[in-house]
Amino acid sequence: MSGQLFAPFALLPEGWARDVLLAWDESGRFTVVQPGAAPAAGVPQAAGPVLPGMPNLHSHAFQRGFAGLTEFRSRPQGDDPAGADSFWSWRTLMYRFAQRLSPDTLEAVATQLYIEMLRAGYTSVCEFHYVHHDEGGRPYADAAEMSLRLLRAAQRTGIGMTLLPVLYQTAGFGGQPPLAGQQRFLHDTDAMLKLLERLHPACAKSGARLGLAPHSLRAVPEASLVHALAGLCAIDAQAPVHIHIAEQQKEVDDCIAWSGTRPVTWLFDHVEVDARWCLVHATHMDWDERRRLAHSGAVAGICPTTEANLGDGVFEAAPYLAQQGAWGIGSDSHASVSVAEELRLFEYGQRLGLQRRNVLASDTHAQVADRLYLEAVAGGARASGRVVAGLAAGQQADFVVLDGAHPTLAGLDGPQALATHVFACHGHETLAEVRTAGRSRVQHGAHPLQADAGRLFIAARASLLAD
Repeated sequence: MSGQLFAPFALLPEGWARDVLLAWDESGRFTVVQPGAAPAAGVPQAAGPVLPGMPNLHSHAFQRGFAGLTEFRSRPQGDDPAGADSFWSWRTLMYRFAQRLSPDTLEAVATQLYIEMLRAGYTSVCEFHYVHHDEGGRPYADAAEMSLRLLRAAQRTGIGMTLLPVLYQTAGFGGQPPLAGQQRFLHDTDAMLKLLERLHPACAKSGARLGLAPHSLRAVPEASLVHALAGLCAIDAQAPVHIHIAEQQKEVDDCIAWSGTRPVTWLFDHVEVDARWCLVHATHMDWDERRRLAHSGAVAGICPTTEANLGDGVFEAAPYLAQQGAWGIGSDSHASVSVAEELRLFEYGQRLGLQRRNVLASDTHAQVADRLYLEAVAGGARASGRVVAGLAAGQQADFVVLDGAHPTLAGLDGPQALATHVFACHGHETLAEVRTAGRSRVQHGAHPLQADAGRLFIAARASLLAD
């Protein structure tokens, strides 16, 4: 559906512009982004400043089903023998929840989550999907069953999708045998490539992008990693590749014990990392690793609310951004589903560590929110492998309209409104509209499917939590 919109303020890739005419064609791509335009008769006027839609570069959809339910002190278990709650004790609880998922409950949780994402201003999602098999670890009759449920949830809700099936084979560095709780995740490399071949036409038909996610260096041995990357390239040489890396200090220590090098260093030494790659949770890097990542063109996938929730640590952003490193945000475990909160916590983590304010402002962008928002959009678009890099001709018409009549934003210009939205608001209440491919998906916080999706989510979660 083609359309037009006139925006008194719009955040373009190069910064704020006044009086911007936006137009898109039947395919949902921008054909005109014209600053300094005069309002034309019959062209609707935006209710407030217009922002590019935000890509969410890291999601495990099913984990929204137990968000908030692990906030208690646990007994020593799994990889956490000392008894201190950490990522590893949380992972044990997550595995228990994942064992109960069915195709129906996964689709219900994902549908609810994707609506929440749209209501928060996320217009696309990279789904790092690893629950492939049934409760006994056996492939479904259609090996793509769980992946197809995620594609259907995305298509129904209107959010853009980059589907990243996860290759998972071992429990630790050096080829340790997988744990019982990991049986639903496992594929040999040839089986994964067959799954990608099965999913490639399904993604193309639904408008999604297909990539691959080697789960981590501890879960994918070197030979499998090399084989999988070659197979992916044969299917799509430009397909995105995402990997968990250096999330936890224990992971770094274990990698050094196994290989003598840190995870990011090992990766760069053994495979060609380029702009197709997203290194998720590249939290614990040394100076040389930050330099190599920044200069590679790959994207650092930062998930501040999840990293805070799991006690991962704080990404050292200032030296990385000083080298023009690409980055984007993800909601990961979905302890929070809020664009504003991810950006705010990203900056606040730097402030707490350095005891300074406005750490991530720059000579180009004195307003912190402007830089955060624009760079997160650019990095998220690169990580997604989709044409969603902002308000520019040729890009998909994914955008968000701030509510200029909301008391918190009323009377503010574009930069002031964005700064207030990011640093002084709670959630979606300051969004007037969210569009993907030019189509209106959310108006004043309401998505047309949210009532039905909410009922199905409640029923699905109840069944997943039942004794």
